[in-house]
Amino acid sequence: MADENSSIIRVENVSMRFRMANDRVTSIKEMVTKMLKRQVEYKDFWALKNVSFDVKRGEVIGLIGRNGAGKSTILKIISGILKPTEGSVYRGGGIVPMLELGSGFDYDLTGKENIYLNGAVLGYSKEFLESRYNDILEFSELGEFINTPIRNYSSGMLMRLAFSIATVVNPEILIVDEILSVGDENFQKKSHARMMELMAGGTTVLYVSHNLDQIREMCNRVVWLENHTVKMFGDVKEVCDAYRL
Repeated sequence: MADENSSIIRVENVSMRFRMANDRVTSIKEMVTKMLKRQVEYKDFWALKNVSFDVKRGEVIGLIGRNGAGKSTILKIISGILKPTEGSVYRGGGIVPMLELGSGFDYDLTGKENIYLNGAVLGYSKEFLESRYNDILEFSELGEFINTPIRNYSSGMLMRLAFSIATVVNPEILIVDEILSVGDENFQKKSHARMMELMAGGTTVLYVSHNLDQIREMCNRVVWLENHTVKMFGDVKEVCDAYRL
């Protein structure tokens, strides 16, 4: 593993266990009754097992693997959303996670109000958001809909707003889960161009995608997760070629 001076992220022997009820219950009442009587049986599910890799400052790291391999779980642990059962994560910079777009939004508020709400969650001050408000609005292409409650937004409109808020500055670390595959074709091209700008500007990026062509184009190294552990980590071409086999 690299030392803290060269690595902005270090994932060391991270394992994540979820306890799942083994009983089939058909209602909350039945579950509560069984829990009170201590009749609920659990089984352990390990979403990650001894995952280790490092990310150097300014790198773009791709994460690949089939559904259920643990990609989203490791991103949530790195973001601080989940605490690992075992192991540790070192973070050497501020993180902007774009994992579940719109998850921090209040659907009764307008798009404009959610810019300030979601921006505050990401650590931006009100003064900063006010200074960049027009940039966010212009990039999102929401126009007059910015003053409409977002419960009336389509999923594409929500995605554009969330992406615009998250990338209004050059974050130190950006965590992206399949965001470039969401939205209409024009906004995909626009968000792709913005991502390339951030990478050229030195932002460290962790990027999950099932699109190997995008991984090859955008990433410096690749982590391949399989069966909840690291199958391979290293050169983009080597890992992607092995993954295709």
